[in-house]
Amino acid sequence: MSALVMEQSDVVTTGPARELPPSMVERMTLILDRFTTRQTWLSLEEIARSTGLPRSTAHRILDQLVRLDWLEHGTSGYGLGRRSLVLGGGSAGEADLRSAASPYLHDLLLRTGAVIHLAVLDGARVRYLDKLGGPFAATVPSRVGGSAPTHCTGLGKAMLAWLEPERVDELVGDQLRTRTTATIAELDALHGELGRIRARGGLAFERGECFPDIACLASAIRGPQGPVGALSVVAAVGTALERVAPLVVDAARRISEDLYPDLDLRRQRLHVTDD
Repeated sequence: MSALVMEQSDVVTTGPARELPPSMVERMTLILDRFTTRQTWLSLEEIARSTGLPRSTAHRILDQLVRLDWLEHGTSGYGLGRRSLVLGGGSAGEADLRSAASPYLHDLLLRTGAVIHLAVLDGARVRYLDKLGGPFAATVPSRVGGSAPTHCTGLGKAMLAWLEPERVDELVGDQLRTRTTATIAELDALHGELGRIRARGGLAFERGECFPDIACLASAIRGPQGPVGALSVVAAVGTALERVAPLVVDAARRISEDLYPDLDLRRQRLHVTDD
C-alpha cells in the first residue's frame, strides 16, 4: 500500500475537531503552499503546525515529495526542490541567481580583465548562465546556455566539493571521460581533488583539464543545502590566477549572502571524509 494512503491513526482524536483536506492531492498542495519563495525552509514541526496535519501524515507526504524532487530536505529543514523550481520559473531560481551575481561578475571583469563565468550544476555537466569578457572571450569555447563536463571544469569541481561523496559518485561516477592529458578521469583521484578544494576554503583550479589552453579559478555560491551555482575567472594556461583568488572567493560569498541573508556559511557542516 502506498505510503501516501491515509490511515485511521492519522485522524486527530484530541482537542477541537479540525476539518482536514479529504484527498491526498489537497494535502500535498496544502504543504507546498507553505513554501512561498525559493528561500523558504521549514521544519517538520512548522509544517505540521501551519497545515494542521498530524505530524505522521505530514512526514509521510514530505518523504514522498522529497523522493519525487518537489521538495528537498537537509539540515535546514525542507525547501523547494528541482521540480517545483522548474514549474515556478526555475528559471525563477536561475533568474534570482543571475540577478544577484550580475554586479559582482561585472566587478570581477573590471578588476581582472579576464573572462568571467556563472554556471549551475545540470546533472553531470555545468550549464553556463552568464559569460562576460573582452577580446579573449572569443577564444574561450563556452556560451550562455551551453554546457561542459562537471569533473574537468573549475566551476564543476567547485560545486562538487560541497556535495556528499555519495552524491558525487551518483552524478559523475560513470561520466568520467578524458578530455586532455590533464583531465582527472578516476573517481578516487577526483575525490582527492575535491578534498583539496575544501581544504582551500572552496577554491577550485582548472589547468588545461577541459581545454588544453584554458585555465580557470572558481568558487561555489552556496545555499542552505549546498552549492546553488559557481563563478569562475578564466584565462590562458600559465596565467597566475592565484593573485585574484581573494576576489573570486569574496564575490561568491557576497552573492550567497545576498541570496540567503540568514545563512551563515561558517556554521555549515558537510560530513565528508578526506583521505
